[in-house]
Amino acid sequence: MVKYILVCGGVISGIGKGVIASSTGLTLKAAGLKVTAIKIDPYMNIDAGTMAPTEHGEVYVLNDGGETDLDLGNYERYLDVSLNKDNNVTTGKVYSHVIDRERKGDYLGKTVQIIPHLTNAIQDWIERVSKIPVDGTGEEPDVCIIELGGTVGDIESMPFVEAMRQFQFRVGHDNFALIYVSLIPVVGGEQKTKPTQAGVRDLRGLGLLPDLIACRCTDTLLTATMEKVSMFCHVSPKQVLGVHNVSSTYHVPLLLQQQGMLDFLKKRLNLGEVTINDKFKKKGEEFMGRWKALTVGQERLFDTVSIVLVGKYTTLEDSYMSVVKALEHASMRCGRKLELQWVHSSDLEPHTQISNPVKFHDAWSALCSAKGIIVPGGFGHRGTEGMISAVKWAREQHVPFLGICLGFQVAVIEWARNVCGLEGANSAELAPDTPHPVICFMPEISKTHMGGTMRLGLRPTIFQDHTESSKLRRLYGSNQVAWERHRHRYEVEPKYVEQLESKKGLRFVGKDERGERMQMLELDDHPYFVALQAHPEFCSRPLNPSPPFLGLIAAACGANVLTEQIGQNENGGYVDPHPEESKVVPESEAYTEQAKGKKQSIEGVIRVRGEVDGDLQQREEQLEGVAINGDA
Repeated sequence: MVKYILVCGGVISGIGKGVIASSTGLTLKAAGLKVTAIKIDPYMNIDAGTMAPTEHGEVYVLNDGGETDLDLGNYERYLDVSLNKDNNVTTGKVYSHVIDRERKGDYLGKTVQIIPHLTNAIQDWIERVSKIPVDGTGEEPDVCIIELGGTVGDIESMPFVEAMRQFQFRVGHDNFALIYVSLIPVVGGEQKTKPTQAGVRDLRGLGLLPDLIACRCTDTLLTATMEKVSMFCHVSPKQVLGVHNVSSTYHVPLLLQQQGMLDFLKKRLNLGEVTINDKFKKKGEEFMGRWKALTVGQERLFDTVSIVLVGKYTTLEDSYMSVVKALEHASMRCGRKLELQWVHSSDLEPHTQISNPVKFHDAWSALCSAKGIIVPGGFGHRGTEGMISAVKWAREQHVPFLGICLGFQVAVIEWARNVCGLEGANSAELAPDTPHPVICFMPEISKTHMGGTMRLGLRPTIFQDHTESSKLRRLYGSNQVAWERHRHRYEVEPKYVEQLESKKGLRFVGKDERGERMQMLELDDHPYFVALQAHPEFCSRPLNPSPPFLGLIAAACGANVLTEQIGQNENGGYVDPHPEESKVVPESEAYTEQAKGKKQSIEGVIRVRGEVDGDLQQREEQLEGVAINGDA
C-alpha cells in the first residue's frame, strides 16, 4: 500500500511548499524508500504550456512532453526521478476528464456534480499515478508526496481540499499524513503566530488535520514561538518544524532531518511495515552522504565564477528556475560560488541607449566583465537583437558561451549575418519577411493551436562522424547519443546548413536520428562556444550536472578546469539520468529529400515507439501459445 503525504500551505502562496515537499521526499528516499510526487495546480489551464513565464515562472518539460509547473523540476532534481505529465494535476485536466466521461455516458444518466464525481476523479487520478514507477527500478513507489498549490481557503482549490478530505478515509489513517506550511512573520522584532493559528483553524474546518506544521520564518524559530504554535494549533511541540531562511535550499532536507521529521513519519505512517531492500537502503545512505558533502562543501567555497544571463524574462527570476539550478550544480562540481548577473536582452539594443542610457551602459558593462555568457530560451521578437549582440561579443572576444533553444537559434542568425555575409538573415518567427530565413517553422507543427503542439519531450541527438574531439561530445562521456528534452516550434532551415558550415569554424556536431534537424553546434578555435536546440537544464541534477552547463562553468573558470571536467566525464563522471524505457522516439515523417528513405531507428541505439509497440505485441502473441503450469 502506498503511503501518502499531503503538503499544503496557508497565509500566502509562494511560501516554499515545493522545496519542503521535495525535501520531505529526499529524506524518505535516503531511508531507502521509493518516492514519487504529484503536484496539484488549481488553475483552469490544461497545463502550463500556454502560460507566460513572467506570470507563473518557467514551463518545466518532462520526458513524455508534458508541460508542467516548475515544482516538478524540484521533485526531479531532489529525488532523482523521471516523472510524467499525469504527475501534474490541474483543474482544467480534471474537468476535461469528467466532461469527456459524461459525453461518453459513463455516468449512466446521473446528474454530474462536484461531489462525488469530480472529487472521485481527483482521488482516482492520484491513486493511479502514485503507483507508476519513476526511478528506473520498475517497482511501485512506497511513498507519494502530494503538493497542493495555492493557499488553503482559495475558492479554486476547494474541490481538491474536499477530495483530500475524502481520500484520507479511502486509504486509511496509517497511510495518510499532512504537512501544513505556514508563515511566521516578524513584527517589531517579535515572531507572530496568529496567521498560523487562523490558517490551521480554517484547515480543520475543512476536515483536514495537520500532522506536522512547517513554520517558514526569516530566522531560527524560537522555542517560545514553537510552544505557542503547539498550544494553539493542537499539536505536540515535536510536530512543529522551523524552516528558516538558509543560504541554499539544498540545506532544507538536512534541516528537516535534524528536527526529527523522518522519525515522526516512520511512526505516524507505520513505515516499519514497508519492506526496504538492502540495496535501496545502502543506495539511500550513500545518496544522503553525497548530499551532505555537497551542501557542506558549498558553504566553504571562496572562489567565484561570474556568469551573465541574457534573457527576455528577467523581471521574474523563476522564469529561468532550471537554468539557474543547472548553473549552480555545475558551479558546485567545479568548486566555485556562482555569481549570476541578470541582463535584460532589450537593454543591450541601440534604442535603450537613447531611451535609458544608464540601463544600456550597465547592461554592456555586465556583459563585458562576464567570464561566461548564457542565452536561454524564449519566444517572440522582443529583445532578440540584444541577444544577437551578446552572441557576437562572446564569439569575437572568446568568452565562454552557451545558447539554449532560442539562444541556439540566435547564435545561428549571428553567424549567418556576420560570418557568412547573409545580410538581413533572421528567423521566420522573428521577421517573416526576412530575405534569409535561416530559422524556419517546423513543417509538422500546428499553426492554429498553441497548447501542446510544439516538438516536446525527450529526443536523441546523434553526434556526427569526426566529432570525437568535440568538447560537447566529450562532456557527454564521448557517447554516440545524447538524450535531452525539447520544446520548440522553429529549427535551422536545412537549405542553409551547407552554407553555414562552409565558413571554417562552425560545426553542427549533433543532429536528429535522420540527420535532417540541427540540434547542437560548436565553434572550433574558441575556448567554449556551444549551443543546443534542446533544454539541457531540465535534466541537470545537484549530484549529476548537465554537461553543457558544466562545460560553460568550467570554461569560465579556466582552460585547465574545463580539461579536468571533460576528463572526469569521459571516465564515468556523467551518468545519463533518463530510464531506458523513456528512450523511445515517436514515429515521424522525413521532410527533406536527404532524409527520405532513412530509417528513424538505429540498431542498438535508437528505438521508435511504433516499432517497440510492435515488438511487444509480437511478444504477447508468442506468450499466448506458451503452456502455463503444465496446461496444454
